[in-house]
Amino acid sequence: MTTPKGPKMDAKAAASFVNRSSKQIIVLKIGTSSLVRAEQQTLNLSNLARICETVKSLHTLGHHVILVTSGAVGVGCQRLGLTTKPTQVAKKQALAAVGQVHLMKYYEDFLSALGLTCAQVLLTLDNLANRGQYVNACNTFSELLAYGVIPVVNENDTVAVQELRFGDNDTLSAQVAALVRADWLFLMTDVDSLYTSNPKHDPNAQPIYEVHDMSKLHADTSTQGTQWGTGGMATKLTAARIATAAGCTMVICNSNCPENIPRIMQGEQRVGTRFYPVKNALRGRKRWIISVPVRGSLCLDSGAVQAVKDKHKSLFAAGITKVSGDFHSQDCVSLLTPSGDEFARALVNFDSEELTKIRGKRTVEVRQTLEQLGYAGMDEVAHRDNVALLTSSADDETEGDDSDNGNANGAADAPVEALAGQLQQAL
Repeated sequence: MTTPKGPKMDAKAAASFVNRSSKQIIVLKIGTSSLVRAEQQTLNLSNLARICETVKSLHTLGHHVILVTSGAVGVGCQRLGLTTKPTQVAKKQALAAVGQVHLMKYYEDFLSALGLTCAQVLLTLDNLANRGQYVNACNTFSELLAYGVIPVVNENDTVAVQELRFGDNDTLSAQVAALVRADWLFLMTDVDSLYTSNPKHDPNAQPIYEVHDMSKLHADTSTQGTQWGTGGMATKLTAARIATAAGCTMVICNSNCPENIPRIMQGEQRVGTRFYPVKNALRGRKRWIISVPVRGSLCLDSGAVQAVKDKHKSLFAAGITKVSGDFHSQDCVSLLTPSGDEFARALVNFDSEELTKIRGKRTVEVRQTLEQLGYAGMDEVAHRDNVALLTSSADDETEGDDSDNGNANGAADAPVEALAGQLQQAL
């Protein structure tokens, strides 16, 4: 089957990403709680000014900086004198339209006063789920950074439908970091780091300063976002899985001390929580797969997990124990361990109704069922080329024969030396 060709990254754009002997790409995510004073329902201008000064410092050091900002709805509420954020989608979208223009004005005022030029980039999940739009977005970011511009990114809340929303800007920032192949992602929030338990309720809670393997992390995720934001600690861990799988170092740090960011990059310890990237980052098409909206999940038995995760095999129906969600063929689903932990995402060959009928069956039984459903010659639920691992297990495309519980024949991805090559290969 041939795939329609889409836009490709030109050589100049690719070079600006690849030539990083001294420059690094840094994504800073600024949460609503860092921008809005909850008590006064006003914008925290002093904090925003310090963040912009940090951007200037990083830019002066030769780094490329991208800001992912929340706060459009919060600023809209502030401009219209509302003391609580509405729950109705249409009202929130209207407030986002009011707040986004004022939010960008503040960024423009602060950054231009520091001699920097900013640009507004509004994205929806649909933009990144579509392969052609994904590449176009990558090209746009590349050119903006080549011009020395500071992209200011937010979700396009006014037009995004509920089914195609990032839902929180922690996830958006991780997707942007994966898109531009960022070296660092800083989630700036109102807490100092990740903790073993909720420090507001447990005086014995201990900060976690380093995370080398997400699958071995034991931390409290009960901390919720404020009424003005949509995130919490759970969304930050989801962002960490996406960013680290894409080869990016992610840090959770306090937005009240943005000047710590250059120090963290220089190796200062015990400041924030640092999540280290996986050994072999996702490339090309698999990097894109983690940007596709998740429509459901498949829970696997231990044998299938081992085959997919450790042996890099395709997924077969025999290893599936539970099907959740309502999805179609070629939709993206989460692959879960028996304990319910997400370790990969995959584009599946069957819809949820069909998978419910064939889950747990051996290949011979699956073929009989598929023949009744009108399929022929298709055994694997998800080919290994369409499985993107989110764990620290190296996604090195190890070759091997295929059998039940997660295996299929397929060519390994060829090594690539430049982002342009990765994108063109995957289109």
